[in-house]
Amino acid sequence: MKLHLLNRASLENSSFTVHHNSYSNFLKIWHYHPELELVTILKSTGTRFIGDSIQKFEVGEIVLIGKNLPHMWLNDEAYFSESSNLTAEALAVHFSLNLFGLHFFEAPEMKHILQMLDRAKQGIKFTGIDKKIIDEIKSLLDLDAFWRTMKFIEILHYLAKHSEYELLSSIGFINSFNKTENKNLDKIYEYVFKNFNKTIRSNDVAAIANMNPSAFSRFFKRIHRKTFTRYLNEIRIGYACKLLLEDKNNITAICYESGFNNISNFNRHFRVITKMSPSEYIQYHTQKEA
Repeated sequence: MKLHLLNRASLENSSFTVHHNSYSNFLKIWHYHPELELVTILKSTGTRFIGDSIQKFEVGEIVLIGKNLPHMWLNDEAYFSESSNLTAEALAVHFSLNLFGLHFFEAPEMKHILQMLDRAKQGIKFTGIDKKIIDEIKSLLDLDAFWRTMKFIEILHYLAKHSEYELLSSIGFINSFNKTENKNLDKIYEYVFKNFNKTIRSNDVAAIANMNPSAFSRFFKRIHRKTFTRYLNEIRIGYACKLLLEDKNNITAICYESGFNNISNFNRHFRVITKMSPSEYIQYHTQKEA
């Protein structure tokens, strides 16, 4: 996936923008932008890529994305069929930290919101959200400029006070992506996300980074605080988790589809990373959704 910088700046003489996106499928572009983004999924399912996080997404999820954090919502294959009548629908709010002035969120009354916006640099998925909040976000489309702004602050307040959330991308990815002196890491992430379910050799990745293998290994571990192999396996297991929840294939098929070359190796890495077996993972999430 090639990484694109998109222009999300307001074109409406407003401090932030609210868009209702409704298409046959979401924009199939791995991209980033300097504005923060609050995304609410109204229709469709698929795979969400946030930094180095790969997870299944579904209707009703709310995600807050920090500035310059690469992301993409990739719909399931059915949404790209020429005969499909399916619709992908979402609300997207784009805004910047100086939305109401450079020091607005530094006020004591706004400190909890500022802390949430700082966490958003990793991407935040909110869970256990009341449907009423989704309706509040929808209402932004119908309000005039002043009341839309007040309502948005209220929504940020609610989300900042909400205790059920998951941080998505790793700190290692964020730190390395934001280091301007390591622009060649962009090529590494692009290569890994495009080929993670194929055979990837660290020597090939080192060549992309213009380093010899040993120097690349030390460099990657210093940046991510984990080996490249561990990083790659986490991405593969994250993708496997998404496939397991979709219940489209058996565990053996998912093993190979995720990039592993044998089932015992897959099971071993799955348990190391998730602290449970693939079967236990399916059972846990089935009971959770019941």
